[in-house]
Amino acid sequence: MVHFRDGMWLPAKDMWVEYAEEVYEITPRVDGKGLSLLCPTKKILRRGDTLNRSTVTLDINAEADGIISVEATHWAGALNKGPHFELFPHGRPDVQSSIFESDEGTTLTSGSVAATIDPNTFEIRFHSADGAKRLTSLQTRSVGLAYNPAPSTPMQTADMRNLKHYMFTQTTLAVGETVHGLGERFGAFNKVGQSITLWNADGGTSSDQAYKNVSFWLSSKGYGIFIDTPAKVELEVGSERCTRVQTAVEGQRLKWHIIYGPSPKEVLQRYSILTGKPGKVPSWSFGLWLTTSFTTNYDQETVQSFLEGMKARGSPVEVFHYDCFWMKAFTWTSFVFDDDRFPDPKGQIAKLKESGLCKKVCVWINPYIAQQGAAFAEAAEKGYLLKRKNGDVWQWDLWQAGMGLVDFTNPEAVTWYVDNLNKLFDQGVDSIKTDFGERIPTLDVEWHDKSVDPAKMHNYYAFIYNKIVYEALQARYGKNEAVLYARTACAGTQRFPLQWGGDCESTPEAMAESVRGGLGLGLSGFSFWSCDIGGFEGCPPAWIYKRWVAMGLLCSHSRLHGSSSYRVPWVMDDDDQTEEGCSRTLAKWTALKSRLMPYLFAEAQKSVEQGLPLSLRAVLVEFPEDPTSWFLDRQFMVGPNLLAAPVFEESGEVEFYLPQGKWTSYFTGEVRDGPGWFREKHGFGTLPLYVRENTVLVLGSEKAVGAVYDYTEDVEVRLYQVREGAKASLVDTEGNEVGVLEVGSDGKLKDVSVLKGNFAVKEL
Repeated sequence: MVHFRDGMWLPAKDMWVEYAEEVYEITPRVDGKGLSLLCPTKKILRRGDTLNRSTVTLDINAEADGIISVEATHWAGALNKGPHFELFPHGRPDVQSSIFESDEGTTLTSGSVAATIDPNTFEIRFHSADGAKRLTSLQTRSVGLAYNPAPSTPMQTADMRNLKHYMFTQTTLAVGETVHGLGERFGAFNKVGQSITLWNADGGTSSDQAYKNVSFWLSSKGYGIFIDTPAKVELEVGSERCTRVQTAVEGQRLKWHIIYGPSPKEVLQRYSILTGKPGKVPSWSFGLWLTTSFTTNYDQETVQSFLEGMKARGSPVEVFHYDCFWMKAFTWTSFVFDDDRFPDPKGQIAKLKESGLCKKVCVWINPYIAQQGAAFAEAAEKGYLLKRKNGDVWQWDLWQAGMGLVDFTNPEAVTWYVDNLNKLFDQGVDSIKTDFGERIPTLDVEWHDKSVDPAKMHNYYAFIYNKIVYEALQARYGKNEAVLYARTACAGTQRFPLQWGGDCESTPEAMAESVRGGLGLGLSGFSFWSCDIGGFEGCPPAWIYKRWVAMGLLCSHSRLHGSSSYRVPWVMDDDDQTEEGCSRTLAKWTALKSRLMPYLFAEAQKSVEQGLPLSLRAVLVEFPEDPTSWFLDRQFMVGPNLLAAPVFEESGEVEFYLPQGKWTSYFTGEVRDGPGWFREKHGFGTLPLYVRENTVLVLGSEKAVGAVYDYTEDVEVRLYQVREGAKASLVDTEGNEVGVLEVGSDGKLKDVSVLKGNFAVKEL
């Protein structure tokens, strides 16, 4: 981490720090949508003070309704190399802005949000345009630049090759304010007090490293901050200075956007307008996914036996996934099935689908090309791999021997990679697990596109990698039929779903880590998320497996996956066939998710449109006025109307919180009044799953198998303490709305003509 201060009074060792001390001049933009502030690093009392002094330029611009950007620049002549985030990818909306003077200072409005500059005290206040809500501010000594090591004379800055230059800002934290998001992070849910580096890394789920670093955070005070760079960002969230969030980057510029809500839903919706709405995913992807696991010994017969065993035990598989060793050792990624173990992959995949053992097939890939694999020679010869500065192909032996990295800044390399994907699609592959993409080198490398900064490419590579594969799937199967299983991400990657939680251990603590990771990613603009049910590393005891099954089947997407051990249920407990055994437990939760599909898939469409997480949705999204909701990291919402609390104890004991209102247990029908904390004890077939009052919950037929069926036929409609106007949308398997069920003044459904077959309506 980069520290600029040693306590409140001193600079850190080897640091030279200069702060913007006053607003010397304010220049409005000609179009009235921005202000440029000239800020010297010394108060200017006389003409001589303007000499031998650095300045920071602060550009404050109205970007969209509720969004203002702030850019701090020291030397404007520095190249601003790419890549840059694709902002407003669905089109930039018009913004109503104004600039006016008052006793408070100069104010810029951008729809519902405003910034007021008080040049006398160097305070820039961000607040609602009506002045009713204060958000945060930049105060004295909160904007500046720094050198490391500290130069002894300004003359040394003539040669910057051995000096690091940083820009930083410090936004204020209010009393009791909490901070959330910043991607899929596995530590404490509230980030206040933490030092965080936004730098994608393969660190597992039990460290402060993260696969998915998203430069966006959400505040409990009704706003969010998006840091507009894919470069490494160093954050001190109430840590280096307890009352401020410090944001620092190496370079001459730092830009961020403040996004006003005031509710978390409104903040996330505006963030999705800025960086992109999540992509839609097909209905079949919500069904159960099963993999071969990673280093286990498997072949064509193993796959067949797994799928037959799952069907026989009542947990039919929607998607089967072939993990790494579908290719021969030392060849990843070659795009070629191991012909010793899979002599006829196209034929086997076709037979699996025809027999109904699975509906879709996924395979593992990564952007690394092993030297021994069939693809390496062609990729190296044609310049499709990243190179060192001396012209050599960049290679190392970490992960795959002699592996290179596909240079996706080369359009021809992209075409080649997509051609190889299409060969897999020709064999019947429907989905791709885009693993890795975190270990992207930044030193001694030269990209095909010379305009990019290697340091920015490290995080941004995740965006390019997933975009290319996602769009290849769209081109083959249709716009809304594409789905990934991606491990790495950065801001904007929510457009290419879905993401899963990476390598977790097979422990209850790791399951809790995974929940925190899913909550954080959901508060970073991602609608869909999954994890390795049972844990990836190690072999879970049967009780952990069953508890994780319950949590995992309530995620938006559900996959059984492990490292060196299988995750089919019968290997966990010697094929215990009792009701509390692994097989029956998995069957129950798979069936429950199938029943919930009318609700889940309808809410998925809304989540995409609004930029909200489907599941895991933090309770604070639905109940932002409840202070307790901002600290809940062991439970989550499934859409807006279901609250789930995973069980982390073998005994089945669990403590959970219910916000204001009446809540009905899905399993028992018991009604509890919130707010309050509750304790329960559960077997393996249930957990605290509570339905919010005023909910119209549509459940699929108990006879329905899998995720794809008619969501309007033979359904059960449950009315939970409903009032006039309560609604539920009904969609088809493509996600198109086919009707709405609405409660009338008599407390009953107005019109049920959209429902078919033997449907039932129950009042609870």
